[in-house]
Amino acid sequence: MLDLDKDFKVLFPKLGFKLKEFQKKVIKNVVKKGSTLCIMPTGGGKSAIYWMAAAELKGISIVISPLTALIAEQAQKIKEQGYETLEIHGGIDAMKQMNVMSDFANKKINPKFIFASPEKIATDGYFEYCLKQRKDEIKLIVIDEVHCVSQWGMSFRPFYKRIPDFLNNLYGEGKWARILALTATLNPMELNDICASFMIEKDNILKETILMRNEIQLHVMKFVNEEEKERKFWELIKMHRDEKILVYLYRKKGDRGVEGLAQTALHKGYKATLFHGDMSANERMEVIEQYKSGEINMVFATNAFGMGVDIPDIKVVIHFMIPESAEQYYQEVGRAARKISSANAYLLYSNKNIDVKRKHFIDGSFPSEAKLREVYKNIGKRAGCRVFQYFDNEDIQQCLPYYIKCGLITLVAKGFSGLSELYDIKDSILQKYYNSTEAKGYVKTVKKNNITPQELSEAVYKAVLSGNAKLSKALERWLVIDVSDTEISDEKMAIMLDDIAEKRKYKHDLLDYFVYLIEDNQDSQHLHQEIARYLGMDKYHLNRIYKTVDGNQVRSKSEVIICDLLAKSGLKYEYERPLEYVPGKFINPDFTIILDDGSELYWEHIGMLGNEKYNENWLKKMDIYERYYPGQLIKTYETGAISQDAETEINKIKGID
Repeated sequence: MLDLDKDFKVLFPKLGFKLKEFQKKVIKNVVKKGSTLCIMPTGGGKSAIYWMAAAELKGISIVISPLTALIAEQAQKIKEQGYETLEIHGGIDAMKQMNVMSDFANKKINPKFIFASPEKIATDGYFEYCLKQRKDEIKLIVIDEVHCVSQWGMSFRPFYKRIPDFLNNLYGEGKWARILALTATLNPMELNDICASFMIEKDNILKETILMRNEIQLHVMKFVNEEEKERKFWELIKMHRDEKILVYLYRKKGDRGVEGLAQTALHKGYKATLFHGDMSANERMEVIEQYKSGEINMVFATNAFGMGVDIPDIKVVIHFMIPESAEQYYQEVGRAARKISSANAYLLYSNKNIDVKRKHFIDGSFPSEAKLREVYKNIGKRAGCRVFQYFDNEDIQQCLPYYIKCGLITLVAKGFSGLSELYDIKDSILQKYYNSTEAKGYVKTVKKNNITPQELSEAVYKAVLSGNAKLSKALERWLVIDVSDTEISDEKMAIMLDDIAEKRKYKHDLLDYFVYLIEDNQDSQHLHQEIARYLGMDKYHLNRIYKTVDGNQVRSKSEVIICDLLAKSGLKYEYERPLEYVPGKFINPDFTIILDDGSELYWEHIGMLGNEKYNENWLKKMDIYERYYPGQLIKTYETGAISQDAETEINKIKGID
């Protein structure tokens, strides 16, 4: 039987906090039942869940994460706990990456956690080959920010969608290690998409009861024009100038883009900088470190600064442009108040912003028919096997998923340019391949030797790993594709355009719904509740809006007082835990007190006497306690003396006169 509290103290003695009940529930589910989807609020402690699940499963865990800065940050945190990690990302020299992976495959290093991006696992054949040498030791695959997997989501990253193919290559179809998928925001359509992709059963979807971040005060401000909006923006900056501020924009260039506003802030004397996806991995990590340390206190960023970046004391998040969905908005405001008690989030927008978001950002994220045809001219010059550099061309990155989906292109293998970089070859079969062509090109070598691309790639990987061949430079991360047609038929084009139209409409609908939410619910609390309801939070819990000292969220300020006193007293308790009094029938005590001997008391705080419906329900509840739990009921009433009354009851429980 798992004793997670005890194990956590032993395995992570430096952390200095206890696991929450929901965290323990997820960990147990992964260990005992298998692949699990965990949905919990930003700042809720997802890292501790996968750390502990990995430790309990023993072996090695692969963590797939979307951002280089996030990989570096997470790896550093787990290193501080005494665990060896391996980070593979664009900020590390390519040859060094290959050497490190060779050391891993040859068991010269034994990391407990391997961190990599979805792009790495989808394009790097040597990385995959080295992992395969120790696949039986890899017990857990963690997919962080799993909402990126869904083709419907706000942050669709094509190579997140290739993770199942990677797992099939690594383990064999249907033989995967356990999956732990983690996210803070997921709507029902995306949830179904992700569960289907990763074979996660409905019973293994675990959602935190409370998805709201009520400690963040939401302010929504609509403006007639951009000049009015910018004036208000600088007022807010001045008002919060000594606090840690994060400003979200969605374009890099222009006076009101990331670069323009950051430059203006510097001219005004603020300790500001910028952050966007075109910066190098090292530049972005440097910004995060400066922001954490307080060397700067204001960051102007695109949504490249977001998912999982853990800055504990951000006090203000400002959206200078409207996000494209409620999910994106809630992810981004969730950067605030991760380790502090309160924060403010401002959304500044105009009708022009909505129109630009729809036409430029959403519509512009999809390729036109003309672009689909133009890009394909270079790819489809000839049918058959080809290798190409995916990362060198943004147009190809935009169009490739549609070519694959309609069957114009099939991803065959992971490869490289050819064999010209090999030397000191001691493997006879590889030497034969090397000698078979003058140019040493990948495709010609495959054809000349009548082998599959996979066979050639693996022959090279095997020889390099075993020392039977050397490289003058690192192998490229090229994709090997099979082109079925030299031109796009009308039928295939219709399939792609229908697919694009469906996705575009979905994104338009998400934006329209978000606009409806912010224009109909400008009060902070109502907006929190409506977003939480949309994200699937049970309506029964939407009024749990007050936070206690030990992290519970409760329905009234009186219950905050009781929770805080219980926490201070050291008594173990749970808030609104369902109590099954006969099979299939439940009541929800306000507080369940668990005594040292394992027995329980049930505490009801009675706050609405006089309301006819409330009185009726309370009488029924009293009958249940008297019949099934005699002598176990504690009662307090809504009065000005609630603190004294609660302390009296706690002292009785503890046997103090």
